[in-house]
Amino acid sequence: MSQLVDSVVQTFASHGVLAQSELGFLPRQGQTDMAVAVAGCIENGGQLVVEAGTGVGKTYAYLVPALLSGERVLLSTATKTLQDQLFGRDLPRLLNALGMQRRMALLKGRSSYYCPQRAEAAHHFIEPGQRQSVQVLTKIENWARHTVSGDLAEVQGLDERSPVIGLVTSSKDNCLGSECPHLKACYVNQARKEAMAADVVVVNHHLFFADLAVRESGVAELLPTCRVLVFDEAHKLNEIGIEFSGVQLGARTVLDLCREALAVVLAKARGLAPWNDLIAAVELSMRQLRLVFLDQGLANGRIGWGAISPQGINETLWTTTLGALNDALQSLQVALELVEQTSPELAKIKSRGTETLQLVERFLAPCADDHVRWVEVGQSLKLNQAPLDIAALLQAQRVPVPEPAPNGFLNDWEQAQADASSLAPSGQAADATREKSWIYTSATLGDESTLSWFTGPCGLQDAEVLTVKSPFDYAAQAGLYIPQRFAKPTESQHSLQVAQLAAAAAQRLGGRTMVLTTTLKALTVIGDALEQALGEASGLEVLRQGSTTKRELIERLRGASRPGRAGCVLVASASFWEGVDIPGQALQLVIIDKLPFPPPNDPLVQALCKQLERRGKNAFQDYFIPEAIVALKQGAGRLIRHENDAGVLVVCDTRLQTMSYGRRVLRALPPMQRLLDESSFNDYLSLLTKISTTA
Repeated sequence: MSQLVDSVVQTFASHGVLAQSELGFLPRQGQTDMAVAVAGCIENGGQLVVEAGTGVGKTYAYLVPALLSGERVLLSTATKTLQDQLFGRDLPRLLNALGMQRRMALLKGRSSYYCPQRAEAAHHFIEPGQRQSVQVLTKIENWARHTVSGDLAEVQGLDERSPVIGLVTSSKDNCLGSECPHLKACYVNQARKEAMAADVVVVNHHLFFADLAVRESGVAELLPTCRVLVFDEAHKLNEIGIEFSGVQLGARTVLDLCREALAVVLAKARGLAPWNDLIAAVELSMRQLRLVFLDQGLANGRIGWGAISPQGINETLWTTTLGALNDALQSLQVALELVEQTSPELAKIKSRGTETLQLVERFLAPCADDHVRWVEVGQSLKLNQAPLDIAALLQAQRVPVPEPAPNGFLNDWEQAQADASSLAPSGQAADATREKSWIYTSATLGDESTLSWFTGPCGLQDAEVLTVKSPFDYAAQAGLYIPQRFAKPTESQHSLQVAQLAAAAAQRLGGRTMVLTTTLKALTVIGDALEQALGEASGLEVLRQGSTTKRELIERLRGASRPGRAGCVLVASASFWEGVDIPGQALQLVIIDKLPFPPPNDPLVQALCKQLERRGKNAFQDYFIPEAIVALKQGAGRLIRHENDAGVLVVCDTRLQTMSYGRRVLRALPPMQRLLDESSFNDYLSLLTKISTTA
């Protein structure tokens, strides 16, 4: 047994430091097994994939060996919320328990940090009468006087959907770089410097992949110096990687460029070119591009892309209209070239115009065979191109090839590296003679032993694979009910029946209910029906996704189980299927409206299916079912979060009993007690009511 493995085993033992310092810590064989596997991967290098069921304690299982190894570590999570939890709670608590001191850094994208330069002009972009936006801006400005990190996550009660956030943060397009008068106070640069000097850096998957594409946020510079890389919530890796390693050309981006360009050229180069005409031509051609879809009745949704043009759009019309945007941008660029040297603002506009022009030229050219294109049509228009998987991208990163930093990164990149080296502990740089260690983990990575649903798209077919079962006694703690007399998911009455079941069950439990829907339409129908069924007389409150922030909705559901508080029923979709942790008796019933199959008409889904069929596979068996299983396991995972929890999962989809693939899906779920009829379901609800009233 190696020294690291031995240290890991001792740490998780019944007499170890965690048992002595962590209140309520109990040794779990699964957690120790995972930690030993992670330690082995760190020592030997290579790739390790671990599916760790809910309750295993996977966070400590990878953090303990990573910290004890003394290696420089990059940790990546699926969301900024999980990122904050890891940096603000898990790492400090564990370092304290281990008696260690390691320099930590939290690195997010530009849109997370307050920008003093942008904030100075923010009031000018708020329309008269927008009192709420003014109040939000005032709150941010008051907070900014005292913040050290500039991370907007610190602002209490700030809605992550607020449009004000875009006014007080910078982007790659509008950042002035070394020419900014607030460079020394820049929170983005400060975060990057701290990351370059840290032993443990916490990022998120979005930032990781976006930076590999544009090399603008610092992650690409960190990779050569980190020998251990851990991806938590890795089931989101391929989805996020496809989205953020691709390219987009949005109407909003082009029109914002026009608006900001007009302001700059009139202030810095008025009269030196027919700016109004040049910029108006770009705006007009962009709007004409959107009209191409509106004229065909394509006002909303994602539209696939043929060999030359989007589906349903005449090829000649498309190339002519997109070509007009290309010509208008070129004319503007020619004029900007004559004045760009006169001010940094003009140079920045010229650079943004060049990048936009390159995107237009890319979409005029044929799409690569291993990529997919589509158009998003709605209030705006966005052209998209992305790889079909992230295998090639990740494989390239596993070959350590340090690259020079891009121009404009920090004020002086070489000096910043020197500063970071002088601050960093000795031995933190990666040893080029040792293979890097890549660890991927999640509670759900597939439904078979090889975890090919995850390893295939990520190019990890040769990785070591480990599955660690949940320590929870699901047969004793949870029931599974599939209503028999129920409309098919495709029938109009289905959502109303889901609402009826939820209303009756929630009344018996006094709330404590979460309804997860697969579509926003179902969310609306079920939410409306629940509000009608559960009036004021019921004493229950219906909460809906979108009515306020996700954080507030979760806190209200958690708090509803306290004495004197009204019970709650939360109806949600999308992001609430995962990352929601409500232990205890506050959540006893999770209802899922139907199996979460991917939308078959989605262009990316269609492209992935065609790719599988070209490889001789069956799209339904090898894509749709595994995708539905992983999503369903994530949704089901909201129910039991602790050894003492109890609850019931209801899946309102009769296909689990009538279709042959239903058995495969059921096998993938935790081994809950099957409730075979409505009477058994009601008896289980009565049992849960007794548990909640005596707790």
